Amino acid sequence: MLFEKNMKDRIYVCHTYYHVYIAVVKELNLEPKQRGNATLILSTMANDFESLDLRARESGLFEDVLFFDEQVDSSSKRVMKYHSDRGNIILNLLQRIVYTRLLGKLQEPHVPVDFTQYKDIYVFNDSDPIGYYLNYKKIYYHALEDGLDTLVYSDSARWSNRGHFELKCMMAKKGLIFIENGYSKYCLDMEINDDSRLKYKSLHYVCVNRQQLIDNVSKEDKLVLLGVFMEDVSGLLNQMQEAGKNKPAILILTEPLCELDVRKQIFEDIIAEYGQGATVYMKPHPRDILDYEKEFPQAIVLKGRFPMEVMNDIPGIEVDKVISVFTVVDSIHFAKEKIFLSDDFMDKYEAPELHRQNELI
Repeated sequence: MLFEKNMKDRIYVCHTYYHVYIAVVKELNLEPKQRGNATLILSTMANDFESLDLRARESGLFEDVLFFDEQVDSSSKRVMKYHSDRGNIILNLLQRIVYTRLLGKLQEPHVPVDFTQYKDIYVFNDSDPIGYYLNYKKIYYHALEDGLDTLVYSDSARWSNRGHFELKCMMAKKGLIFIENGYSKYCLDMEINDDSRLKYKSLHYVCVNRQQLIDNVSKEDKLVLLGVFMEDVSGLLNQMQEAGKNKPAILILTEPLCELDVRKQIFEDIIAEYGQGATVYMKPHPRDILDYEKEFPQAIVLKGRFPMEVMNDIPGIEVDKVISVFTVVDSIHFAKEKIFLSDDFMDKYEAPELHRQNELI
């Protein structure tokens, strides 16, 4: 691709705190003289980023930090008119062509930058409307895996397009419809952590080991990383060290699972099984709206919104066990034991087809 001399270097479109974490890590893998030229876009569609934009600006890693009021399809009756099952593959595909264009066009008044002015565009989770927008505007970009090894546990492109997948891929490659995760005409490639456990592989996948990226960051730069996400590092450390004296410590990672009453039951059951005789810490997921301080007064609820990975770089933090339902715990290094409950556990709380998507493709 040919670039004009006055084009900007790169831009990251992030939907979660973890996305921002990886964007920061990628910037810290660059030479110092290359930093400070990127733009960071924070989509407000699913997350409240609070004051993260201020700290990201103060880090010196980004030239600009902007919010994007990304519009979901259900915000427009006109878009949703073309998002229904017509009972016929041909009719469904014809209306999907219109849906793809309209959802992309819906974003236009809300996009905060001119994407054509960037040499490299990096999009986390391009299944969100930003992917449709770039397809609508015929702008090339790089996709990045939503979470750590997300495709291992949920291949959303194949799940969302099960039935006539190859036909839909052909249409996506012509730009008629949109398919996430590297199947769009305008997606140059998709950066993933590891393809060794994938059932379905793609020539569009580019493996970039995220742990290696993190290991490449120097001790000095990890202080920069902490500064982006943590407002009170010493306060969190003191909270955990004081409460955890003379008892085993377990950390439960919450997630926005099921309805609130079922979610409460899930974490009550986890505490009953793993928390006896231990100091129980709970780290709420940034999108989890359950009031854990109210519902779990026996636990210590960690304050602040931050990706769990940054806790690896807080000196002195250690727990005996970290427990998660679906959040991948491979990247946690401050726990002696990591417990990943996954599908078998969730079968007790909801229909298996709601979370065993890869098995059902």
